[in-house]
Amino acid sequence: MAEKRYAKNVSIILAISTVLMLFIFLLVGHHRDVPDRVRMDRGALLGSGSSVAERIKPVARVNVASAETRPEPVKNAAAPPPSRNGQQVYQATCVACHDAGIAGAPKVGDKSQWAKHIAKGRDTLYASAVNGVQGSTGAMPAKGGNPGLSDAEVRAAVDYMVARSK
Repeated sequence: MAEKRYAKNVSIILAISTVLMLFIFLLVGHHRDVPDRVRMDRGALLGSGSSVAERIKPVARVNVASAETRPEPVKNAAAPPPSRNGQQVYQATCVACHDAGIAGAPKVGDKSQWAKHIAKGRDTLYASAVNGVQGSTGAMPAKGGNPGLSDAEVRAAVDYMVARSK
């Protein structure tokens, strides 16, 4: 029985050795011609007449001019955007809340809602519209949430809404 086990182990070792030797033989045979392929690839590159420096040159160059030769930057003053009238500002910004009465905003045209606001005076309405206001039913952000509006445009929108709600 020991002889059978010994023979079985020897045959397993021989099989593994044979497979390993076959793998090594194929690996060496496959990589034996690699230097020839590399030489052929190099030959194609070098045969085109391009030098190494030419092949690895940068794609672009940045030229930094000295401070003495730098031209003066042109200062374009941004022209102020053309001023819009109250109706245009209302349609662009204010309509979102004042048309539907969102967050307690008085609806344009509703005289009862606007009466208490108009009674406070125009200066108070202007200040609330420009700076924002926290009311009991909601808040109005400064300039209706549009910081791109000028104070004059906001005042024009307030005048438009007041005129339509008297």
